[in-house]
Amino acid sequence: MLTKRIIPCLDIKNGRTVKGINFVDLRDAGDPVALAKHYSENGADELVFLDISATEERRKTLAKLVLKVAETINIPFTVGGGISSVEDVEILLNNGADKISVNSSAIKNPQLINDLASKFGAQCIVVAIDAKVLAGNWKVHLMGGKKETDLDLFQWAKEVEQRGAGEILFTSMDHDGTKNGFANEALSKLSTMLTIPIIASGGAGKIQHFTDAFTLGKADAALAASVFHFNEITITNLKNELKNQDIPVRL
Repeated sequence: MLTKRIIPCLDIKNGRTVKGINFVDLRDAGDPVALAKHYSENGADELVFLDISATEERRKTLAKLVLKVAETINIPFTVGGGISSVEDVEILLNNGADKISVNSSAIKNPQLINDLASKFGAQCIVVAIDAKVLAGNWKVHLMGGKKETDLDLFQWAKEVEQRGAGEILFTSMDHDGTKNGFANEALSKLSTMLTIPIIASGGAGKIQHFTDAFTLGKADAALAASVFHFNEITITNLKNELKNQDIPVRL
C-alpha cells in the first residue's frame, strides 16, 4: 500500500508566510525559508509553497524565494501562485521546484493543463481547486477564493484529470483555518471517482482529523499550515500516531 503523505503548506504574501481563516484575516507565521528547512528536517514528505497574492510582475521575486527554499530542503517541493504559462513553469522548475500548482489560470484557460502536462509530464502538474458549498452544491472559486464560478467541484475535478493533471489539491473554503476537520465526504467522493491522487486541505486541527482524512476521506495526502507553523502538532508525533492507527506513513 502506498504511504500517506503529510504536507505542510507555506502561504506566501510579500515574502512572508501567512495564515488566515476561511481565506481571510491573515496573520504572520514566519520566514518561509526557515520554516521550509524545519519541515524538511522534521519528517514532512513534501512541501507546498503558494504565493497567495502573486501577480505577473512578481514572478521574478517569487522565483528567487523558490530558489532559496529549494537550496535548503531535500523533499519534493510544489510551487503555485500566479502561474499562467509554460514560461512561468520553466522559470520555477529551473529554480528548484519539483511540481507546480495551477488554479485560477487553469479555470480561465483549461487548455493550460493539457499544455503543461504535455510539456513537463503529468507527475509535475498539480491542479489546486478551492471550493465551498453554495445552495447545497460545491462550487469552485478562483482568485484565492475571492471569486465564485459556475463550476461544479466534481465535474471540474474530472475534467482536470482528463486534461492530464497528475494530482489535485482540494481545499474546502468552508473548513479552511477552522480546525474542525477536513471535508471528508467531498474528499471520499473525489477519491472514489478519480484515479489520480487527492491532497486534502482545509480544516486540520488535531491528529484525529488527519486520520479521518485518510480513512473516511480516502485522501492520498493531507496538507496543513497553522497547526504545524504554530507547533500545535508536530509531524513526528502525527506520523507516530497515524502508524499506531495502522495508517501507512514514512517515518
